[in-house]
Amino acid sequence: MTILIQNGAGAYPRPRKAAAHSAEVSLVELQKRIDDFSKARNWEHFHSPRNLLLALVGEVGELSEIFQWKGEVQRGLPGWDASEREHLGEELSDVLLYLVRLSDMCGVDLGRAALSKLEKNAIKYPVERNYSTTPPPPAAAAAAISNRERRRSTHNA
Repeated sequence: MTILIQNGAGAYPRPRKAAAHSAEVSLVELQKRIDDFSKARNWEHFHSPRNLLLALVGEVGELSEIFQWKGEVQRGLPGWDASEREHLGEELSDVLLYLVRLSDMCGVDLGRAALSKLEKNAIKYPVERNYSTTPPPPAAAAAAISNRERRRSTHNA
């Protein structure tokens, strides 16, 4: 099913899924909607790469504030209430929207750039190597730091 979304720049089709929260949106569609939104408000002259980058950094700051005093947060955000999750979604969306607009204004195909970066990272970090992020037990970590410091002092002597 397709529904039309109406804004100041006109109507355009949007695919509709069974649940609103499960809709899949492409970067191209976001780019088009942001462009239409900006044109309808005559904001294009404000959207220089520098201005968009500074706005993006500001939004990342707002996103960071949400996590600032929470300590380590578990995957899935257990214990977060609906308003906290909604606020998080809004700030994540602000970051995404500015990033998509910035890439558009810089002439960067963000989807292709991201896929290219993933390919480069696959070469840089091959599956065959162990990249475990599990921290060592505290005693082993202390010993490792101690050994490293001994090597440094021996090397610098």
